[in-house]
Amino acid sequence: MLEVIPYTGEDARQHIDALARLRIEVFREFPYLYEGSMDYERQYLRTFLEAPDSLLVLALDGGRVVGASSALPLEFETPNIRQPFLEQGRDIGRIFYYGESVLLRPYRGQRIGVRFFDERERRARQLGRFSTLAFCAVVRPETHPLRPIDYIPLDAFWRRRGFAPTDLYCRMSWQDVDEKTESAKALRFWEKELE
Repeated sequence: MLEVIPYTGEDARQHIDALARLRIEVFREFPYLYEGSMDYERQYLRTFLEAPDSLLVLALDGGRVVGASSALPLEFETPNIRQPFLEQGRDIGRIFYYGESVLLRPYRGQRIGVRFFDERERRARQLGRFSTLAFCAVVRPETHPLRPIDYIPLDAFWRRRGFAPTDLYCRMSWQDVDEKTESAKALRFWEKELE
């Protein structure tokens, strides 16, 4: 039976290794093409675990993690994520940041992604101090050699959730599946204003 369950605080810790494995598997696909390692994932996810008011939403099928989505106050994200907002003089204490949203291929198209967005927005509203929701997504050229012919960007899905692209970008480094070493990638921020 498929369940979508939100976890906060220490309750999320028990699922971190499952989330790390899921991130590696899903992010190997285009457009991320992420080679991944459990050591890096555990380090990366520590930021999330240590952040007050963070949220982890899991999709479980018979207890097996098949999808996950995370969020936390932007002020607790890594410097490279915060910096573009700070450079614009934005109050990062008012921004709730959506981390990953990953789902195994057989479970896509069943509105689980919609639930992920709904649960994260619900958390931001419950906390009551946020005016903006934000996330970032990697930017790849349409001519990228590893872009599948049938690839459909998620832009329309994000717009239906009320998000719009901004002129803010950050950079993150990781090793692509076809690279020997890490390289920096540009990621564009999308935002939604809360009423």
